Amino acid sequence: MTLGAVLTDTARMMRVRFDQRARHLGLTRAQWSVIATLARNEGIKQAALADLLEIEPITLCRQIDRMEEGGWIERRADPTDRRARLPHLTPKAHAVLEQGRALATGIYAEALAGLPSDAEAKLVEMLAHMRANLSDRRTEPAEKKAAEKIAAKA
Repeated sequence: MTLGAVLTDTARMMRVRFDQRARHLGLTRAQWSVIATLARNEGIKQAALADLLEIEPITLCRQIDRMEEGGWIERRADPTDRRARLPHLTPKAHAVLEQGRALATGIYAEALAGLPSDAEAKLVEMLAHMRANLSDRRTEPAEKKAAEKIAAKA
């Protein structure tokens, strides 16, 4: 099995497990992602929130519309832009935050069961390093293609 397959399968299985255990909260995984990300970035502009969630802004807008109707999120006027309304968590969303975090912690513990006590810290360190490697080189292919075009024209 390859690194990519193991990472993909493990992430999928953790998402499925979270869905199973979080069903009683009345949230979908997508809604939980919005709540968890917004909790760390309260009052962020929707376009920036969409970037953090790696979804299209229109998809997030529809999601926030549904969550606002469900009482999870409220939009407040942006003090710096009278046209914008910034998403904020409601008390209902804040009330499930700790429950969702506790579920996630339990799933992590289940996934790490039987490994040495320092395994989580090492794994997080290695994955963060991999992410940084890939993040630093994100624009490399585009730059290489541009350089190749220029060289071909010369």
